Amino acid sequence: MNRRSAMDKAAVLIEALPWLERFHDAIIVIKYGGNAMTEDHLRESFANDIVFLRLAGLRPVVVHGGGPQINAALEKFGIESHFTAGLRVTTPEAMDVVRMVLTGQVNREVVGLINSHGPYAVGMSGEDAHLFTARKLHAIVDGEPVDIGQVGEIVKVDAGAVHSLISDGRIPVISSVARGENGEIFNVNADTAAAALASELGAAKLIVLTDVEGLYADWPNSDEVIRELTAAELEELMPGLSSGMVPKMGACLHAVSNGVPQAHVLDGRVPHSLLLEVFTDEGVGTMVVPS
Repeated sequence: MNRRSAMDKAAVLIEALPWLERFHDAIIVIKYGGNAMTEDHLRESFANDIVFLRLAGLRPVVVHGGGPQINAALEKFGIESHFTAGLRVTTPEAMDVVRMVLTGQVNREVVGLINSHGPYAVGMSGEDAHLFTARKLHAIVDGEPVDIGQVGEIVKVDAGAVHSLISDGRIPVISSVARGENGEIFNVNADTAAAALASELGAAKLIVLTDVEGLYADWPNSDEVIRELTAAELEELMPGLSSGMVPKMGACLHAVSNGVPQAHVLDGRVPHSLLLEVFTDEGVGTMVVPS
């Protein structure tokens, strides 16, 4: 290694120092999904980042979805699936597959990748210890409610088990399945689940990994990313957002409106975007702050 290269690396480490101090012992909730889950090098990069956060003194909590894996499994079993108002119509037959994939497949894979570095991650479902309680959610189409099956919205978060894992130095990895008041099982949006959990845990940050660079100022006319905006500014933009960005930005809005100081949308396709956001002065993606 030449001296210039060594100095550059030292500069990066020094730049991280104030952020290491600021976020020491802080809970960071990360929503994980999209292409970052399906490409091997990005999956490994994500696991490395999560372990780095933990060893750097932060307390990461992962909430994951699994849309691509669910699509593949439904196709394999010959179960038709479609979306209404951006929400997956979830029949009882489809719900069995969603539950199997999220809790039995994706969760175990994420836990395994993290635990290749040591005994850090513990997998759980939103059903476990009544972590997420949900009620049936209807899609709204042309102003009218439409039944979309076993899709829920979270009405209660009991984070006791998550707190216990964090206190024990573990990394909770949580699948976005919830139970109803009467024991029903619901598919819930992982973005909104992560926001609800971040608020309940008193997290220092919510980070939503997605498949775009951030929130664009004037999409599709421009690819300029909005670097920072307030909750009030975001609320004004919400009606004009694409259906794919609504749950992500809605999650950020919910989080900063309920006690989380910062919420971020990052491009999960960029290796180590998580570390760039947490430990560098400029950060990446879009940051939402309270008004």
